[in-house]
Amino acid sequence: MSSAFSRFAVAGILFAGLSCSTLASAASCGSSPAREAFDIQGLKSELMVTALSCKAQDRYNDFVAKFRSSLLTGEQRLNTYFKTTYGKSAQREHDDYITQLANVQSERGIQSGTIFCLQRLGMFDEVAALDDDHDLSKYAQAKDIMQPATFEICEAPSAKTSPARRRSRTKRA
Repeated sequence: MSSAFSRFAVAGILFAGLSCSTLASAASCGSSPAREAFDIQGLKSELMVTALSCKAQDRYNDFVAKFRSSLLTGEQRLNTYFKTTYGKSAQREHDDYITQLANVQSERGIQSGTIFCLQRLGMFDEVAALDDDHDLSKYAQAKDIMQPATFEICEAPSAKTSPARRRSRTKRA
């Protein structure tokens, strides 16, 4: 019994350490185009889920119309991130991210029950009061938006083959 408890405690400590190091890494890189894109995509998805769940599609459409250029720029940045990170499987990974994002946020809404709309509809008033794309970016960064995963967003890793793997493929004479 104490052995199982010890293993559980060690696993918890390792998980906490890894989580904190990931959060510290993300926090230490400050803002980046990729981070801004993920923040805005999360906000956009949260507002979409709210609109569909709370019958506020007109308010969502107003948000999209007001910030169309920022949303398109964010989408382009996400495309760049996924292409750089995942190479040939970029579109599949990007689609999976968007699906998982909506699913995670919908699940949160289901768990909240009837209070969800009361909690979330005010976001439409908040984004309507924003003046420009810079304000939207800061707002999205400050909100506690649920994401399906943690991404390394300081600089996207390259999807290219590493030198060690390239060497193993070369023919030897």
